[in-house]
Amino acid sequence: MQRRWIATDFGDLDVFSEVEAVVPEPEHGEVTLEIRAAGMNPADYKHVASGSDRSQLPIAVGYEVAGIITAVGPDTEIASGGGRVGDEVIAFRVQGGYASALTVPAKDVFAKPEALGFAEAANLLLAATTASEMLHVTKVAPGDTIVLHGASGAVGVSVLQQAKLIGARVVGTASESSFETVRRFGGHPVAYGEGLEGRLHDAAAEGFAAALDAVGTDEAVDASLALVTDRARIVTIAAPARATADGFVAIGGSMPASAAYRDSVRAHLIGLAASGRLVVPIARTYPLDDARAALEFLSSQHPGGKLALIPER
Repeated sequence: MQRRWIATDFGDLDVFSEVEAVVPEPEHGEVTLEIRAAGMNPADYKHVASGSDRSQLPIAVGYEVAGIITAVGPDTEIASGGGRVGDEVIAFRVQGGYASALTVPAKDVFAKPEALGFAEAANLLLAATTASEMLHVTKVAPGDTIVLHGASGAVGVSVLQQAKLIGARVVGTASESSFETVRRFGGHPVAYGEGLEGRLHDAAAEGFAAALDAVGTDEAVDASLALVTDRARIVTIAAPARATADGFVAIGGSMPASAAYRDSVRAHLIGLAASGRLVVPIARTYPLDDARAALEFLSSQHPGGKLALIPER
Protein backbone atom coordinates (compact mmCIF):
# COMPACT_ATOMS: atom_id res chain seq x y z
CA MET A 1 0.00 0.00 0.00
CA GLN A 2 1.08 3.54 -0.75
CA ARG A 3 0.03 6.86 0.77
CA ARG A 4 -1.70 9.76 -0.92
CA TRP A 5 -3.67 12.89 -0.06
CA ILE A 6 -7.24 13.43 -1.19
CA ALA A 7 -9.95 16.02 -0.66
CA THR A 8 -13.05 14.25 0.59
CA ASP A 9 -15.29 17.28 0.09
CA PHE A 10 -15.20 20.88 -1.14
CA GLY A 11 -14.11 23.47 1.38
CA ASP A 12 -11.10 24.55 3.41
CA LEU A 13 -8.03 22.53 4.34
CA ASP A 14 -9.96 20.42 6.86
CA VAL A 15 -11.30 18.33 3.96
CA PHE A 16 -7.79 17.12 3.03
CA SER A 17 -6.96 13.62 4.30
CA GLU A 18 -4.05 11.21 3.95
CA VAL A 19 -5.16 7.69 2.99
CA GLU A 20 -3.67 4.39 1.92
CA ALA A 21 -4.13 3.38 -1.69
CA VAL A 22 -3.17 0.61 -4.08
CA VAL A 23 -1.07 1.85 -7.01
CA PRO A 24 -2.16 0.00 -10.16
CA GLU A 25 0.37 -1.73 -12.38
CA PRO A 26 1.09 0.33 -15.51
CA GLU A 27 -0.72 -0.61 -18.68
CA HIS A 28 0.32 0.32 -22.22
CA GLY A 29 1.13 4.02 -22.30
CA GLU A 30 1.72 4.27 -18.55
CA VAL A 31 4.61 4.23 -16.08
CA THR A 32 4.73 3.92 -12.31
CA LEU A 33 6.83 6.35 -10.29
CA GLU A 34 8.28 6.29 -6.81
CA ILE A 35 7.75 9.94 -5.94
CA ARG A 36 10.73 11.73 -4.45
CA ALA A 37 9.11 15.18 -4.39
CA ALA A 38 5.66 16.59 -5.07
CA GLY A 39 5.36 20.17 -6.24
CA MET A 40 2.89 22.47 -4.50
CA ASN A 41 0.78 25.18 -6.12
CA PRO A 42 -2.16 27.39 -5.09
CA ALA A 43 -4.28 25.50 -7.63
CA ASP A 44 -3.99 22.44 -5.38
CA TYR A 45 -6.31 23.96 -2.77
CA LYS A 46 -8.18 26.55 -4.84
CA HIS A 47 -9.82 23.81 -6.93
CA VAL A 48 -11.10 22.22 -3.74
CA ALA A 49 -12.16 25.51 -2.15
CA SER A 50 -14.27 26.59 -5.12
CA GLY A 51 -15.57 23.26 -6.45
CA SER A 52 -19.22 22.25 -6.61
CA ASP A 53 -19.42 19.14 -8.84
CA ARG A 54 -19.68 16.40 -6.25
CA SER A 55 -19.20 13.70 -8.88
CA GLN A 56 -15.48 14.67 -8.82
CA LEU A 57 -15.10 13.62 -5.18
CA PRO A 58 -12.86 12.42 -3.72
CA ILE A 59 -10.22 14.55 -5.46
CA ALA A 60 -6.65 13.28 -5.67
CA VAL A 61 -4.46 16.32 -4.98
CA GLY A 62 -1.34 17.54 -6.83
CA TYR A 63 -0.41 18.16 -10.46
CA GLU A 64 3.37 17.78 -10.70
CA VAL A 65 6.00 15.43 -9.28
CA ALA A 66 9.55 14.22 -9.69
CA GLY A 67 10.71 10.71 -8.96
CA ILE A 68 12.08 7.43 -10.21
CA ILE A 69 10.46 4.99 -12.63
CA THR A 70 9.67 1.69 -10.92
CA ALA A 71 7.63 0.03 -13.69
CA VAL A 72 6.92 0.60 -17.38
CA GLY A 73 3.83 -0.53 -19.27
CA PRO A 74 4.15 -2.78 -22.34
CA ASP A 75 5.58 -1.10 -25.45
CA THR A 76 5.74 2.25 -23.70
CA GLU A 77 8.11 5.22 -23.96
CA ILE A 78 8.01 8.43 -21.94
CA ALA A 79 7.51 11.80 -23.65
CA SER A 80 11.23 12.56 -23.90
CA GLY A 81 11.98 9.10 -25.33
CA GLY A 82 13.05 5.84 -23.72
CA GLY A 83 12.21 5.38 -20.09
CA ARG A 84 13.56 2.53 -18.01
CA VAL A 85 13.20 1.38 -14.43
CA GLY A 86 15.52 3.50 -12.31
CA ASP A 87 15.37 6.61 -14.51
CA GLU A 88 14.87 9.95 -12.76
CA VAL A 89 11.91 11.82 -14.27
CA ILE A 90 9.50 14.76 -14.04
CA ALA A 91 5.75 14.34 -14.53
CA PHE A 92 3.39 17.24 -15.09
CA ARG A 93 -0.34 17.56 -15.75
CA VAL A 94 -0.93 14.45 -13.68
CA GLN A 95 -3.58 13.92 -11.00
CA GLY A 96 -2.76 12.89 -7.44
CA GLY A 97 0.83 14.03 -7.03
CA TYR A 98 0.64 14.27 -3.23
CA ALA A 99 1.56 10.60 -2.93
CA SER A 100 4.41 8.21 -2.31
CA ALA A 101 3.88 6.43 -5.64
CA LEU A 102 1.73 7.01 -8.69
CA THR A 103 0.94 5.44 -12.05
CA VAL A 104 0.70 8.13 -14.73
CA PRO A 105 0.40 8.53 -18.51
CA ALA A 106 3.84 8.20 -20.09
CA LYS A 107 3.07 11.15 -22.39
CA ASP A 108 3.32 13.41 -19.32
CA VAL A 109 6.70 12.10 -18.15
CA PHE A 110 10.09 13.58 -19.09
CA ALA A 111 13.68 12.79 -18.16
CA LYS A 112 14.81 14.90 -15.20
CA PRO A 113 17.89 17.02 -15.88
CA GLU A 114 20.82 16.15 -13.62
CA ALA A 115 21.15 19.85 -12.79
CA LEU A 116 17.80 19.84 -10.97
CA GLY A 117 17.18 18.37 -7.56
CA PHE A 118 13.92 16.52 -7.06
CA ALA A 119 12.25 19.42 -5.21
CA GLU A 120 13.18 21.90 -7.95
CA ALA A 121 12.14 19.51 -10.72
CA ALA A 122 8.78 18.82 -9.08
CA ASN A 123 8.04 22.55 -9.02
CA LEU A 124 9.26 23.54 -12.47
CA LEU A 125 6.48 23.05 -14.95
CA LEU A 126 3.17 24.37 -13.63
CA ALA A 127 4.61 27.81 -12.94
CA ALA A 128 6.87 27.81 -16.00
CA THR A 129 4.21 26.75 -18.49
CA THR A 130 1.81 29.33 -17.06
CA ALA A 131 4.47 32.04 -17.38
CA SER A 132 5.29 30.96 -20.91
CA GLU A 133 1.65 31.15 -21.94
CA MET A 134 1.27 34.63 -20.44
CA LEU A 135 4.19 35.86 -22.53
CA HIS A 136 2.89 33.98 -25.59
CA VAL A 137 -0.69 35.30 -25.59
CA THR A 138 0.46 38.90 -25.07
CA LYS A 139 3.04 38.53 -27.88
CA VAL A 140 5.93 39.85 -25.82
CA ALA A 141 8.87 40.55 -28.12
CA PRO A 142 12.48 41.75 -27.84
CA GLY A 143 12.61 45.38 -26.77
CA ASP A 144 9.15 45.42 -25.18
CA THR A 145 8.63 46.88 -21.71
CA ILE A 146 5.93 45.02 -19.80
CA VAL A 147 4.29 45.35 -16.40
CA LEU A 148 4.01 42.19 -14.31
CA HIS A 149 1.73 42.15 -11.28
CA GLY A 150 2.88 39.67 -8.64
CA ALA A 151 6.49 39.57 -9.79
CA SER A 152 7.89 37.84 -6.70
CA GLY A 153 5.54 34.85 -6.75
CA ALA A 154 6.32 31.53 -8.42
CA VAL A 155 4.72 32.41 -11.76
CA GLY A 156 6.16 35.92 -11.58
CA VAL A 157 9.71 34.68 -11.02
CA SER A 158 9.38 32.39 -14.04
CA VAL A 159 7.99 35.26 -16.16
CA LEU A 160 10.97 37.41 -15.15
CA GLN A 161 13.44 34.76 -16.29
CA GLN A 162 11.65 33.91 -19.53
CA ALA A 163 11.09 37.57 -20.44
CA LYS A 164 14.79 38.23 -19.95
CA LEU A 165 15.58 35.43 -22.40
CA ILE A 166 13.21 37.03 -24.92
CA GLY A 167 14.90 40.40 -24.45
CA ALA A 168 11.99 42.24 -22.82
CA ARG A 169 12.20 44.64 -19.88
CA VAL A 170 9.93 43.85 -16.91
CA VAL A 171 8.62 46.29 -14.33
CA GLY A 172 7.23 44.10 -11.58
CA THR A 173 4.88 44.94 -8.72
CA ALA A 174 5.67 43.43 -5.34
CA SER A 175 5.87 44.24 -1.64
CA GLU A 176 9.02 46.11 -0.66
CA SER A 177 10.20 43.05 1.28
CA SER A 178 10.30 41.15 -2.03
CA PHE A 179 12.16 43.77 -4.09
CA GLU A 180 15.44 41.86 -3.94
CA THR A 181 13.76 38.77 -5.42
CA VAL A 182 12.45 40.84 -8.35
CA ARG A 183 15.89 42.39 -8.91
CA ARG A 184 17.62 39.01 -8.63
CA PHE A 185 15.69 37.72 -11.62
CA GLY A 186 16.11 40.80 -13.78
CA GLY A 187 13.03 42.90 -13.01
CA HIS A 188 12.59 46.49 -11.86
CA PRO A 189 10.46 46.41 -8.68
CA VAL A 190 7.62 48.81 -7.90
CA ALA A 191 5.56 48.68 -4.71
CA TYR A 192 1.88 47.95 -5.04
CA GLY A 193 -0.66 50.01 -3.11
CA GLU A 194 -2.13 53.49 -3.37
CA GLY A 195 -0.57 55.48 -6.22
CA LEU A 196 0.50 52.36 -8.15
CA GLU A 197 -0.39 53.70 -11.60
CA GLY A 198 1.73 56.80 -11.09
CA ARG A 199 4.72 54.82 -9.87
CA LEU A 200 4.47 52.53 -12.87
CA HIS A 201 4.37 55.54 -15.22
CA ASP A 202 7.51 56.87 -13.55
CA ALA A 203 9.28 53.50 -13.93
CA ALA A 204 8.67 53.26 -17.68
CA ALA A 205 8.68 56.57 -19.53
CA GLU A 206 8.61 54.59 -22.77
CA GLY A 207 5.23 53.12 -21.85
CA PHE A 208 4.13 49.50 -21.57
CA ALA A 209 3.56 47.14 -24.46
CA ALA A 210 1.76 44.51 -22.38
CA ALA A 211 0.47 43.78 -18.88
CA LEU A 212 0.61 40.39 -17.14
CA ASP A 213 -1.48 39.89 -14.00
CA ALA A 214 -0.65 37.09 -11.58
CA VAL A 215 -2.50 38.50 -8.53
CA GLY A 216 -6.02 39.34 -9.67
CA THR A 217 -6.65 42.43 -7.55
CA ASP A 218 -8.77 45.30 -8.86
CA GLU A 219 -5.75 47.53 -8.30
CA ALA A 220 -3.63 45.41 -10.64
CA VAL A 221 -6.35 45.15 -13.29
CA ASP A 222 -7.19 48.86 -13.18
CA ALA A 223 -3.53 49.80 -13.58
CA SER A 224 -3.15 47.39 -16.50
CA LEU A 225 -6.17 48.85 -18.28
CA ALA A 226 -4.88 52.39 -17.76
CA LEU A 227 -1.36 51.62 -18.97
CA VAL A 228 -1.91 49.29 -21.95
CA THR A 229 -4.27 50.41 -24.70
CA ASP A 230 -4.42 47.10 -26.60
CA ARG A 231 -6.56 44.82 -24.45
CA ALA A 232 -5.40 41.79 -26.44
CA ARG A 233 -2.04 42.39 -24.75
CA ILE A 234 -3.41 42.28 -21.21
CA VAL A 235 -3.65 38.83 -19.60
CA THR A 236 -4.68 37.55 -16.18
CA ILE A 237 -4.46 34.18 -14.48
CA ALA A 238 -6.37 35.35 -11.40
CA ALA A 239 -9.22 37.71 -12.41
CA PRO A 240 -11.37 35.94 -15.00
CA ALA A 241 -14.50 37.90 -14.11
CA ARG A 242 -12.73 41.20 -14.72
CA ALA A 243 -11.36 39.85 -18.01
CA THR A 244 -14.87 39.04 -19.19
CA ALA A 245 -16.27 42.36 -18.04
CA ASP A 246 -13.45 44.51 -19.41
CA GLY A 247 -12.56 42.64 -22.58
CA PHE A 248 -9.06 41.37 -21.98
CA VAL A 249 -7.54 37.88 -21.89
CA ALA A 250 -7.85 35.28 -19.14
CA ILE A 251 -6.04 31.95 -19.28
CA GLY A 252 -6.10 28.86 -17.08
CA GLY A 253 -4.89 25.28 -17.08
CA SER A 254 -8.44 23.92 -17.32
CA MET A 255 -9.05 25.77 -20.60
CA PRO A 256 -8.42 23.54 -23.65
CA ALA A 257 -6.30 26.13 -25.48
CA SER A 258 -4.20 26.77 -22.38
CA ALA A 259 -3.74 23.06 -21.72
CA ALA A 260 -2.63 22.42 -25.30
CA TYR A 261 -0.12 25.27 -25.26
CA ARG A 262 1.29 24.32 -21.88
CA ASP A 263 1.72 20.70 -22.94
CA SER A 264 3.55 21.86 -26.08
CA VAL A 265 6.25 23.82 -24.20
CA ARG A 266 7.13 21.34 -21.46
CA ALA A 267 10.18 19.88 -23.19
CA HIS A 268 11.50 23.34 -24.10
CA LEU A 269 11.21 24.58 -20.52
CA ILE A 270 12.91 21.48 -19.14
CA GLY A 271 15.73 22.21 -21.57
CA LEU A 272 16.05 25.76 -20.25
CA ALA A 273 16.24 24.41 -16.70
CA ALA A 274 18.82 21.81 -17.70
CA SER A 275 21.07 24.57 -19.06
CA GLY A 276 20.67 26.74 -15.96
CA ARG A 277 18.66 29.45 -17.72
CA LEU A 278 15.50 28.76 -15.72
CA VAL A 279 15.77 28.17 -11.98
CA VAL A 280 13.23 27.27 -9.32
CA PRO A 281 13.77 28.87 -5.89
CA ILE A 282 12.73 26.50 -3.09
CA ALA A 283 11.57 28.04 0.18
CA ARG A 284 10.82 24.91 2.23
CA THR A 285 10.24 21.18 2.03
CA TYR A 286 7.83 19.20 4.18
CA PRO A 287 7.30 15.49 4.83
CA LEU A 288 4.37 14.11 2.87
CA ASP A 289 2.53 13.52 6.16
CA ASP A 290 2.60 17.29 6.80
CA ALA A 291 0.80 18.28 3.59
CA ARG A 292 -1.95 20.14 5.42
CA ALA A 293 0.58 22.30 7.30
CA ALA A 294 2.41 22.95 4.05
CA LEU A 295 -0.82 24.04 2.39
CA GLU A 296 -1.53 26.41 5.26
CA PHE A 297 1.88 28.01 4.73
CA LEU A 298 1.37 28.11 0.96
CA SER A 299 -1.98 29.85 1.35
CA SER A 300 -0.31 32.62 3.37
CA GLN A 301 0.64 34.07 -0.05
CA HIS A 302 4.22 34.89 0.99
CA PRO A 303 6.21 31.65 1.09
CA GLY A 304 9.28 33.27 -0.54
CA GLY A 305 9.75 30.42 -3.00
CA LYS A 306 8.30 27.06 -3.91
CA LEU A 307 7.31 24.31 -1.48
CA ALA A 308 7.72 20.58 -1.96
CA LEU A 309 6.41 17.48 -0.19
CA ILE A 310 8.99 14.73 0.37
CA PRO A 311 7.68 11.19 0.95
CA GLU A 312 9.60 9.23 3.55
CA ARG A 313 11.58 6.31 2.14
